[in-house]
Amino acid sequence: MTDGPPPEPTDPPDDEPGESRRREVGGGARPERSDHRDRPVSARPGDGSLSRLDAVKDERIRRWDVTTPSATLIGRPDRPGEDVGETVRRLHEERHPAMAGHSARMHRLEKARIAHALCNALALTRWERDRVLGIVAELDFTAFGSRRAIPTVSLVVIQYVVDDERRRRLGLHDREWVRERSPGELEDLYDRFESITDDPRYRELMAAHGLDKTAVNRLDRVLQEQLEEFDLHGAALGRAPHRDPNLPAIGGREHGEA
Repeated sequence: MTDGPPPEPTDPPDDEPGESRRREVGGGARPERSDHRDRPVSARPGDGSLSRLDAVKDERIRRWDVTTPSATLIGRPDRPGEDVGETVRRLHEERHPAMAGHSARMHRLEKARIAHALCNALALTRWERDRVLGIVAELDFTAFGSRRAIPTVSLVVIQYVVDDERRRRLGLHDREWVRERSPGELEDLYDRFESITDDPRYRELMAAHGLDKTAVNRLDRVLQEQLEEFDLHGAALGRAPHRDPNLPAIGGREHGEA
């Protein structure tokens, strides 16, 4: 190993061409990133609104929302001036075998749905609810004229069913038995009878649907005619009218019992 002068210090390597160009373009040191929450928010009139070009595009192109290749036109003509095919027309007019009676079934379900909601709002018993649904589902609503709305007729049926059940509990439905009672006993029985019209919830529903005592009495007469015509006095939804009452209920049987 030979002795010699110590090596001279070398300067740091020059920046690469790309790095120096980035510095020139950037104007020196790179500024620090600031938090977006510190940026000033302008609230002057017109700020944040669409430009005229964007507004026109949004009005003309997005008028009926975005049109995508996956959009379907099943059941509609391809162009406004054209018509649908015969098969689709038969489906629309319910002349197809698969659609026969569809509107009648949907109307029956709608009557049962609305009547069921009113029964729940008035806290009816399960038997009273089933009687209401059994009658409402079979009624001809056109006989009620201009007051044939489903909630209106359902409220009249509810009043008839609930009051009839409460009379039966007191024995007031049996005319021969009532004639045998003394005036004092009859007065006591009628004092114990409470009509559903005394319930404030029922009165609120009547007022909400524009029913008064005169309208209810008129609709009740139509209801009585319907009950006689279709034999609906003993109708109850989901309960067989010819079932043997001596047999136990299916839901009350225990497992393993024959």
